[in-house]
Amino acid sequence: MKVIRARILGYCMGVRRAVETAFRALDENAGTDKKVFTLGPLIHNPSVLGVLENRGMSVLDARDLSVVDKNSVVVVRAHGTTPAVMKDLEDRAQIVLDATCPRVHLSQKRAAEWAARGFTVIVAGDRNHGEVVSISAYADGKAIVIENTREALALEIPQKSVLIAQTTFSPDEFSAIAQILKEKNADIQVFNSICSATMERQNALRDLQGKADGILVIGGKNSANTRRLFETAASICKNAALIENQDEIPRVFFDLETVAITAGASTPDQVIDAVEQKLLS
Repeated sequence: MKVIRARILGYCMGVRRAVETAFRALDENAGTDKKVFTLGPLIHNPSVLGVLENRGMSVLDARDLSVVDKNSVVVVRAHGTTPAVMKDLEDRAQIVLDATCPRVHLSQKRAAEWAARGFTVIVAGDRNHGEVVSISAYADGKAIVIENTREALALEIPQKSVLIAQTTFSPDEFSAIAQILKEKNADIQVFNSICSATMERQNALRDLQGKADGILVIGGKNSANTRRLFETAASICKNAALIENQDEIPRVFFDLETVAITAGASTPDQVIDAVEQKLLS
């Protein structure tokens, strides 16, 4: 068997930064009585979350911060959080380590600035995703979330509007939404805030079309960018599967001559390596 790796795959800058921040927090507070938390699951990858849990890191629910006190260290994940939750954490915890992705920070800032100027902030993304919740909150009640072109077509768009994207949103879907909204309001301000890492992984995957008998997409099944990679893989190859680790490789893939692999932005190198090694064993 031959295994081909996508030229770009795995951890993005924001996720790597968040993971490094979390492990550093654990290392610096090892042997102390401090409690170390992440605000929500740090990333959408069960293997990494399992390691962090085994090291003693607990996961906070933003709806209940009562366990946080001056003996606590809290890591804010790459998705970011709302201004209200951040203030509550800073009031309660001894240390708050903000690992919000810089690109998400930019969208938060942009939402706040345009909302302050009286604009409605339209966010294209998953309305239940932590990043979208955080960006919307920075618009101070002036945000509308739309998930697809159907919702864009139904939207009564305010005259003063700005469009922002979830960083892991589908580039094609965003372009279609932007076109629909521009036809409704030619003056809408459009910011394509989709992370280049998302587009780079999609483009690298498309480069594999016709070069493999099957494509494995490695990553957490609740990861937005990983799911979109799988959608692309399924559109360019009849044998495509989404797996979280080497134990989930479908039996049929071991009978193929050439298998291509890619991985979501929350997938660590060691998981990718383990999948490749099992295919070749």
